[in-house]
Formats: sequence, structure tokens, C-alpha cells
Amino acid sequence: MLLQIPDILTADEVAQCRAVLEASPWVDGRTTAGDQAAGAKHNLQIPEESETARELGVVILRALARSPAFNSAVLPLRVLPPMFNRYDRAMTYGYHVDNSIRAIPGTGGMRMRADVSTTIFLSDPEDYDGGELIVEDTYGTKSVKLPAGHAVVYPSSSLHQVSPVTRGSRWASFFFTQSMVRDDGLRAMLYDLDMAIIELRQELGDGHHAVLSLVNHYHNLLRRWAEV
Repeated sequence: MLLQIPDILTADEVAQCRAVLEASPWVDGRTTAGDQAAGAKHNLQIPEESETARELGVVILRALARSPAFNSAVLPLRVLPPMFNRYDRAMTYGYHVDNSIRAIPGTGGMRMRADVSTTIFLSDPEDYDGGELIVEDTYGTKSVKLPAGHAVVYPSSSLHQVSPVTRGSRWASFFFTQSMVRDDGLRAMLYDLDMAIIELRQELGDGHHAVLSLVNHYHNLLRRWAEV
């Protein structure tokens, strides 16, 4: 499932991220790529252990916590600390798949499974040409280029790339989530059911028997499929 989430960051939060990033040093992005992906990666990143990454990571995590769409679609169990990347002119990240297992910084070696990848755009589309996130899934190839503050979530198992930037600079935050439900198809079913429940609650009210029945089914399915 590929889902776009508008305005996951407010305009003030985007401005805060941009101001801090503009005053921070960037390093070669290949330092965080696996052996195969490193050959396709040409971008810049903020060092993962830097004060900048920690400060802005808090901003991102707070935004995720208040987003019903993110929590419904991803069902997060663990979120890797958010990272920040930058693609200037001629930079790109060719087709690759994200690492399945990630070490969590600062935990002494604790690892997590990467089920869902998220990109939060920090540059507006008119600020650069190229730089689309292109994701291949079972329904074909999708190209994503969103306004600053908007997010896209997609399975970490998908083949994807960032197309070459030909003008300007593309800035973003990206991170990986271990979901309580590892199977993307099951997560998609739960998300669709949750969206239907929300619509029915608005039309029928929380006390309607059909609403209560669907809520019951949702939680029983989550109880059956979740790993916590």
C-alpha cells in the first residue's frame, strides 16, 4: 500500500526544519546505505548521531504521534530515528530496496525489522525539477512529488528510486517503521476497514450496532495479526 498523507508537518515545523538544516553540515549519503545500494546512491545526509538529527527527529516523531492517518496505515511498533537527506543538481538514488533489518542507534545493538518506509518532503515541488520518488508495486510504477510537509508511506520491500534532480535542491526526512502487522496486505485491509468505520461513525453515530460490530471485528483482526 502506498499512501500520501497531507500536512503531516505544519508550515511552522517545515520552516523550523529548514532553518536548522540550512545551518548544519551535510555528509555523503552513502555512509548509511548497504553494499549494493551504495553504488546507486548519490546524495547528502545529516549525520545520524548529530544534534541536528536528534533535534529535528523529535519534531518528526511528535508529528507522527498526532497523525491518525499515519498510525492507522502503519500501525507502528518501533520507528527508527528520522534521518534527513538532500539531493542537489545531478544527485540521484537509483533503484534499490531498503534493508530489511536496521540497527537502532543508541541502543547497544538492538535491531528492528523495516516494514514501512516514509518520506516527508521538506521542499516544495516548484523548488526543484526531477527528484520524484518512484515506487514499483504490484499495480505498476508510481511517481510521487509532494508539497513540503506532506508525507508518503510505502512498503520497505518495494523497489524504488529517487530520480535525478536537474534543477534546485530536494530536501526531505525519511525513516523506517516496524509495524505491529508485518504483512503489507493485512495492514492495507485493516486500514480500509478503519476508514470505513470512521465514515460510518460519522453517518450513524458511535452507538449504532453496525458500527460497534465493525469496531469489534477490527480489534479482533488486529489481535489475531499483531506482533507486540
